[in-house]
Amino acid sequence: MASTLSRHLRRFRAKLLQRYEHRPFVSCLSGLYSCQWRRRERNNTEPGDCCCNKLEGASFALLAAAFCLTLVFLYFWVQAKNDYNDFDWFNFGSLGFWFPWSVVLLVVAAGFFTYVTVLTLLAVCLLSEGQKLYLHWSHKIGILVSLMFSIAATAILSDLWSEEWTTLLLSFQITAPFLHVGGVLLMTALAWPVALHFFRMNSRVKRGLILGVYLTVLSALYLVPLGFYSPCIKEEGTLGPAPALIGHRGAPMLAPENTLMSFEKAVEAGSDGLETDVTISFDGVPFLMHDQTLRRTTNIHEVFPNRTNTPAAMFTWSELESLNAGSWFFSHNPFGTANSLGAEDQRRAGNQSVCSLKAFLQLAAQTNKLVIFDLYRPPMGHPYQDSWINRTLEVVQSTIWSSQVLWLPSDLRYLVQELDPELQQTSGSRLPLEELQSQNIVKLNLHYSSMSARLISEYAAANITTNLYVISQPWLYSLAWCAGVHSVATNSPQLLRTMSSPLFLMSPADYKLMWIFADLLSLLLICFILFFHRWRERGLAFYSGNKVTQDNSTYSKFKTEMSDIWSVSSANSQHEKTANLATVTEH
Repeated sequence: MASTLSRHLRRFRAKLLQRYEHRPFVSCLSGLYSCQWRRRERNNTEPGDCCCNKLEGASFALLAAAFCLTLVFLYFWVQAKNDYNDFDWFNFGSLGFWFPWSVVLLVVAAGFFTYVTVLTLLAVCLLSEGQKLYLHWSHKIGILVSLMFSIAATAILSDLWSEEWTTLLLSFQITAPFLHVGGVLLMTALAWPVALHFFRMNSRVKRGLILGVYLTVLSALYLVPLGFYSPCIKEEGTLGPAPALIGHRGAPMLAPENTLMSFEKAVEAGSDGLETDVTISFDGVPFLMHDQTLRRTTNIHEVFPNRTNTPAAMFTWSELESLNAGSWFFSHNPFGTANSLGAEDQRRAGNQSVCSLKAFLQLAAQTNKLVIFDLYRPPMGHPYQDSWINRTLEVVQSTIWSSQVLWLPSDLRYLVQELDPELQQTSGSRLPLEELQSQNIVKLNLHYSSMSARLISEYAAANITTNLYVISQPWLYSLAWCAGVHSVATNSPQLLRTMSSPLFLMSPADYKLMWIFADLLSLLLICFILFFHRWRERGLAFYSGNKVTQDNSTYSKFKTEMSDIWSVSSANSQHEKTANLATVTEH
């Protein structure tokens, strides 16, 4: 019994000490990576050899750098989706024509990342099989192009759109726990090729370099959660109510922005308030228009082709009424949602006209919605250049309860308070608390990059609520919810209204348990992999079919053990044959 168990253990150890060659698999990997499908006589690394020469080592380092940079840029651009509309309209103003550059950039970034990721996986698999790396020259060019694209795109966007890095930092407050677990899994998987080549190398310098870099990255990854903060990691029962929704220029995904239909759609979607932009026409009629000119959101180039660059405030109301403010919604399709509208909605949207402030306020009054608007001062030479505030107040006071209006314009604020003290004074700047209280400010209207749970709490303690603009993505709305924001201006009220809870919400105890368990499990697996490779490489013999090749001085010991196993097996077989022969003779 004991001899049988010992024999099985020896056979099991012999199996572990063998190194199997997955020839079809390796041939496929090598063909994809090096573009050489003819199998070489010997591609695997010899004991003590490096996985590649200096040129291929530099190519692999370049591949790793391209993988990291394309990953960073793709993640950055995916998280910037909340502001794609602003990016595309910025390019419209610069280039003079509409094109969805944001989507094109996303597709190109995803393509480069996929290409580099596939090459990286091929390289790691080849290293795990103990193969040498031979990257084809066409792939080297592809890697350089991917790298240059990522660097150039990052540099240009950082220069033109630097505030998006704040969005990136905010996104970590939602995604960091999952990125941490993913990074730990990746580093754990890399332990196999790292251990394989570490124990096969003779050079102490190379071995120290490989293990040093790996352990440094791994340690940093393990300790990252110690410096992580998210308002969505909080004790159960401490989450406040969901932020109220204010339709930004209405519901611009469902109808042309700043049109009456857009605000009606925002009301139907359950918005608590409506946001817009107000300009004064040449004959004194306040109307809704965000841009300084009419080029983007009307057919000005058809009706008044010689006045396309004329400020919108320099047109009379009758001229403005003659323009179509909805047809552009289908030709540009800014959010990619125009084709999802029904036939009746498409007909209505295509026939929208410029909306007056009075019509907008009447809708808000009828539906009991809060309103907030930017008010633009007319240019020089305009008849209402000095009385634009008084003209706007006249329309407000004659149409809607003043208490429904969040008065945002900062010009002549003290005069406005004297004329209409019922208006809810709102500041677009994050001023000191004492200054806000002296101006009777009851609400802050800030860009979402100013989000801070601490400041929001401090302002709330002084009875000053906070509205953030423009938040259209669920992850960003979730973060605002956890931070205690009171309301948000959004392009997608129909989407955010359906959210019953933040996308990510976890108690501190659960979060600690998650990352500590992930780190400990990873550490145990990595230690096991390291010890296994150390034990196996001491007595490793490479098999190629039925042929055994010598691997260092340990082969003689391995061969002796294998001989013992086969000797015992042969002796048992001979004994069985003798017993069978004796039985036959007796019969």
